[in-house]
Amino acid sequence: MEPVALEIRQQLMAQAQGSMRLTLAYIGVTNQLFPALQAGPLDVAGLAAAADVDLRYTERWTDAAAAFGLIERTAAGFALTELGAAFLPDRPGSQFGTALMAVLSTHVGQRAAALMPSGDVAGEGVLGEITTLGPWFGPMLETNFGAFFEEQILPAVPALAEIGARGGLAVDLGCGNGWYLRRLAARFPKLRGVGLDMVPDNIAGARARAEAAGLAGRLDFHQGDIHHFSVDEPADLVVMNRALHHVWADGPDRIARILRDHLAEDGVVAIWEPRWPDDPAILGGSPKLRGLSFMHLNEHVQGNHLLTPALIQDAFAAVDMDSEVFLFADDTEMVVVARR
Repeated sequence: MEPVALEIRQQLMAQAQGSMRLTLAYIGVTNQLFPALQAGPLDVAGLAAAADVDLRYTERWTDAAAAFGLIERTAAGFALTELGAAFLPDRPGSQFGTALMAVLSTHVGQRAAALMPSGDVAGEGVLGEITTLGPWFGPMLETNFGAFFEEQILPAVPALAEIGARGGLAVDLGCGNGWYLRRLAARFPKLRGVGLDMVPDNIAGARARAEAAGLAGRLDFHQGDIHHFSVDEPADLVVMNRALHHVWADGPDRIARILRDHLAEDGVVAIWEPRWPDDPAILGGSPKLRGLSFMHLNEHVQGNHLLTPALIQDAFAAVDMDSEVFLFADDTEMVVVARR
């Protein structure tokens, strides 16, 4: 084999092995294998029993997870390594989101390959095709974006602090497990919140997490979406986090009007979205941009597309709302704040 071809093959094989490691980590978390090992080493039978999974699958998984350095063999049985423990979902800075995205990327890639000849799209249900994904998608978003929201977005977007300081009602459309409202309510004691989501399990999980955080008296969660948007009073703050592009096809002006009509006179809309660049030629310039390019393919499989700041601002302008754009993460994330 030519030296250049050999070098390329070695690079690709290393990347493929990285994908295998992330897939093993995903299996370990979603089947409670990593959490079961937190209490100490277990042999294969003990691990299978603790996680309530099949013994033969556990045997094969432990062989592979040990080979990839996620667990290690000890005299007392298998134990978590530091690398494996890094994927525990409740650990600060958890890498579980990376493992989840690797599994999701493989699935989306397969769907895109199958759909490309016809031009069909799978629709919003494509994520539901990964049956193990549902309970973990909200926690993954919280792990990936919770600290980023608190440390970078909150200090840089004055309207959020303004609403938080005066108090009132915040409404989160597409709230998932409620992480955004929980962080807002923890930061601003005068703020109340209502979260809406179409998935009943998300609502149940959001309520449970709010109660565990001592915020159940100020936060509530209901089934619904932007088309079934009903609250008892005008909202001081309406937020959509990485959700606007999922309803964009319903009509940008229509969506903007719905948001405006539910606002108090001095209320604010804050839209957080991945930022699609005006020039796609820059997408190879950094890991964040490359990830954005794959996300765009992912969204196309679902029947959506990512948005530029100008598209969102034009929609608000069409319903007589002024807006301002804040950029983050090397300009790959944006928050658009709009007022009447």
